Amino acid sequence: MAVKIGLVGTGTVGGGCIDIILAHQADFKKHYGIDIELARVCSLDRSESDAHGVGDRFTDNFNDIINDPDIDIVIELIGGTTFARTVVTNALSAGKHVVTANKALMATYGEEIMDLAKKNGREILFEASVGGGIPIIDPLKHSLIANEISTVMGIVNGTTNYMLTRMVETGMSYDDALKEAQDLGYAEFDPSADVDGHDAAAKIAILASIAFNSRVTIDDVYTEGIRNLTPTDIDAAADMGYAVKLLAIGNRTANGIDVRVHPTMIPVKHQLANVNGVMNAIYVIGDAVGETMFFGAGAGSGPAASAVMGDVLEMARHIQMGTGPLVGCTCTDDLPIMPIDEIETKYYIRFTVKDRPGVLASVARVFADNGVSLYSVVQRGQAGAEEVDLLYVTHEAKEKAIRTALAYIQELPDVLLKEPSLIRVED
Repeated sequence: MAVKIGLVGTGTVGGGCIDIILAHQADFKKHYGIDIELARVCSLDRSESDAHGVGDRFTDNFNDIINDPDIDIVIELIGGTTFARTVVTNALSAGKHVVTANKALMATYGEEIMDLAKKNGREILFEASVGGGIPIIDPLKHSLIANEISTVMGIVNGTTNYMLTRMVETGMSYDDALKEAQDLGYAEFDPSADVDGHDAAAKIAILASIAFNSRVTIDDVYTEGIRNLTPTDIDAAADMGYAVKLLAIGNRTANGIDVRVHPTMIPVKHQLANVNGVMNAIYVIGDAVGETMFFGAGAGSGPAASAVMGDVLEMARHIQMGTGPLVGCTCTDDLPIMPIDEIETKYYIRFTVKDRPGVLASVARVFADNGVSLYSVVQRGQAGAEEVDLLYVTHEAKEKAIRTALAYIQELPDVLLKEPSLIRVED
């Protein structure tokens, strides 16, 4: 008997899933012995469903799927954390398995949803919530389970990676790069979720929870976006042998979980430095496996639908075999989240100052007084100019010490750029 599927949401990813099922349903049965049937499709826009050949499977009421006793799996692809939460929790409470691509939902209400799935003996899978078509959640739960993961970090937002790539390639400003990304359909009219780092924060919350077996929510993630990056800083990074990427970073430390999203300088020789355009990559370090990297398309109907359908087929296989959920919630530890003030890393800092004797020394003195050791200092500017840029790279220092030093430096009379450029450096 076929495993019956109800799909809620017929946008880009939902449409891709419908196309895959209708095109390859017979192949799944022939090659893998997995018999699935698309029983119902829910959308507020019938024309979207009709465009994918849904026909009389259509409904505009998700309760028709929730209340159908024959439907085994519900796919939620509407996004957000309100109505989607209702769909997912109601489906689990009704005894149905759930597949979702909803990163915001799992990063905010993951504990509630995982507990509800366990209570009802049902499975919740969400591979497509991170990295689009890149397999990463399943490897963390299966292939890498023998490892203690110390680091999981990556480029998990294609929009910002495209913008930064173009800023490097052409020298264009942030505003010009954003407009180009919007014109190409990579960035939304309101790009804040991408450029302010919130999309990446949801994804690293999910990855860190799984990698470190301890609950991390989106509110735990320190987040900075790319709005303040300038061609000056990107050029300076290149001169020093670094690339600038918006990185989502999770580290297991002796003091807890260090989890953050921000622009980061990484050496050009690092694998992540060469991930360009809209591509994504996730870098994982385990005590047994060492360094690994997962690379691929991070968005789009094809890659995301591929990840969703991978979950659906695996879930259908379990149902047909009479197997219960294989891996439920793995957050069995309760590790503290490190405050951003306590992290230690290197920093790139740029000030604009008046070009006069003693300025460089006065700034360096403030750093020294606050326990910040300088690795390098570069002055950039044209001869005879009234103002120049001072570029500092520090040795490893605590964020709190850096912030204290900056507060004093910004009060110096010869410092003109009152909001200095600050980019953390990961070697």
